[in-house]
Amino acid sequence: MIRLLVGLGNPGPEYEATRHNAGFWWVDAAAQVLGARLAFDRSYHGLVARVNRADGPVWLLQPQTYMNLSGKSVAALARFFKIEPEQILVIHDELDLLPGQMKLKQGGGAAGHNGLKDILAQLGSPAFWRLRIGIGHPGDRAEVANWVLRKPAPEHREAIQKCIAQSIDALPLLLDGPMDRAMMKIHAKPQRLKPPAPPQPAPEAN
Repeated sequence: MIRLLVGLGNPGPEYEATRHNAGFWWVDAAAQVLGARLAFDRSYHGLVARVNRADGPVWLLQPQTYMNLSGKSVAALARFFKIEPEQILVIHDELDLLPGQMKLKQGGGAAGHNGLKDILAQLGSPAFWRLRIGIGHPGDRAEVANWVLRKPAPEHREAIQKCIAQSIDALPLLLDGPMDRAMMKIHAKPQRLKPPAPPQPAPEAN
């Protein structure tokens, strides 16, 4: 059962449409579905929304600390509301997946992602869940910093948005707790459209 949904990104209009902000895009979509409004809360260094549910509140968070200090925001909220790492889902951009791909997993390292690195350090545990939204790789490690801070091509943005929509469909499963079912729904390949049937020849006139 997830009690805290964290989308990673950088604050400010200049970063709004960049690849590094895919986590922010996801939380914006989740807030819309849940009828929540994000508002800045100084105590948690981020934009925060609370959604009251029958089995307890769920929190949405967009850290406003810049990516490298994301853990400062996540740990502050998690500690105050006694949310365990296992109840946290962090949504972030992923270089090792192509646009249109995503992966839900629990635990693991930071794999070079500075936002994850700081969350690991601040929580002191790798046990939180991650939803990795593919943004693709520029093909050159020296270009990674520029790549994540640029806007994706329109077709890549569309592929990322489709991933966000598909994973948002799994939100009830994420919040209710059957994570194996949520994983199956998120990892499901979209159905291929069947090609149209060839036209039947017209019957010959007698």
